[in-house]
Amino acid sequence: MTLAQPIPFNPRWPDPDPRYLSEIQSPPPPLHIESVLSPEWTHWIKGAAEATSAPPDYIFMALLTVAGSLLGNTRWAAPWVDWEEPPILWTALIGTPSMNKSPALNAIISPLRSAERTRRTEAQKCHEAWRQEADKAKIIEAAWKDAVKAATKEGSEAPARPKAADIGPEPVLPRLAMSDATIEKVTAILAQQPRGVLVVRDELAGWVQSMSRYTSGGDRQFWIETYGGRSYSVERMGRSPIDIARLSASVIGNIQPDRLRTQFLNSQDDGFVARVLPIWPERAPLTRPSADHRTNLLPTAIDRLLSLQMVRDAQGHYEPKRLPFTPQAMKLLEEFRHKVRAWEDRSEGIMVSFTGKLHGLSVRLSLILTFLEWVVSDRSEPETISAEVFATASNLIETYLLPMAQRAYAPAAYSGKERAGRKLMALLHTRRATAISTREIQRAGRSGLQSKEEVDRAISALVEADILRSSEAPPSSRGGRPARKYSVNPAIFTADCAPEQADIS
Repeated sequence: MTLAQPIPFNPRWPDPDPRYLSEIQSPPPPLHIESVLSPEWTHWIKGAAEATSAPPDYIFMALLTVAGSLLGNTRWAAPWVDWEEPPILWTALIGTPSMNKSPALNAIISPLRSAERTRRTEAQKCHEAWRQEADKAKIIEAAWKDAVKAATKEGSEAPARPKAADIGPEPVLPRLAMSDATIEKVTAILAQQPRGVLVVRDELAGWVQSMSRYTSGGDRQFWIETYGGRSYSVERMGRSPIDIARLSASVIGNIQPDRLRTQFLNSQDDGFVARVLPIWPERAPLTRPSADHRTNLLPTAIDRLLSLQMVRDAQGHYEPKRLPFTPQAMKLLEEFRHKVRAWEDRSEGIMVSFTGKLHGLSVRLSLILTFLEWVVSDRSEPETISAEVFATASNLIETYLLPMAQRAYAPAAYSGKERAGRKLMALLHTRRATAISTREIQRAGRSGLQSKEEVDRAISALVEADILRSSEAPPSSRGGRPARKYSVNPAIFTADCAPEQADIS
């Protein structure tokens, strides 16, 4: 039997494709708050970040998300005919436990909950008064029914139903933010509160995990509907159906990098993750605040946004007031859409879906930024979205939000072939293999490297990357086709080129 000969180091191996030598993750893009928001907001955000020792990115995006939720269904953007966008954002604050995600988020959520408590206290007084009137109305209703029965029995005319028997609908206790994100709870609130609601989760992974607890993907489809503010009907056994004209829920929460990979990036690409704005900055230095950032700016802004109300259509139904784009803003939007299309054509994996939604995101951000500037001014309510604001929103996407998503979603942005190649690279590093056969790859039992098609795809990727090279395998003593064998470029095991390969399955 002829034994396989060792494959000596070949100095003429070309340099391996650097894409496969490390987990691709670009550094976070810089955030220039002063180019997006007014000096008042810029000063407040930087002060809050300093006070919480958190990156200002967290507070900036929390502010945009909360402002969008407060606008809710009161104001939508309408760039042109048959296109309208709600101000709904879904934001994930990514980082390790030491990055102070929760304190940063709380800098925005705490004033929001304070405003909610104030309004609920006032509403509870109205609710108590309504209940007292409701008790009286029940007595009046019962007396009227008795009178109708008596009149019917006597053959006389029945009395009209007293106005005091009808006291109107039960007052709603406002809910600005909620953490119980079950479908039942969300729909119950939105059925009474057409404005919309904000879902706040300290750990977004739990929110995503709960979606498959009772159903097979149905909850994910429900949440996708809430992102678009579409009409929705809930029909479940033993319960009355709930019809919601505009199912609107903004979402914000925290997630750790490992949970991002296992709970978000390993799920099916159904458009759910592509709607989430990932924010993953560098860790902020630990500092002592130089000044007290606490002012009335945020509480005042919350109150002013809450003063906006929905409008009535011709039939008397509540609906959002639509803000059109100015002609110059429409021109810039059209140019931006072409730019987005070019980005989409160059994208892979989940980034195709994410990039394809950026033109809609630009409209949503334009609406939110318009009203964030309004709340710190003494101007009358805006009636249109200007070219200046749209230029700011589109620039924020191009220079910050898109690069941030490319950083956070890199593992899921690989093509199928590259993902297969990376799985094989991880196997090569684990074994420190200088040569490997197709049979050895399959017998390793790794996910994504078990079928002949999967192995062939992985090998093809690494051959093209100058990491593998076909070599002759000796014939088997039992006959049959010999396993295909490949030598491995030794450069991938050098100190500079042998990083720990992450599991991207």
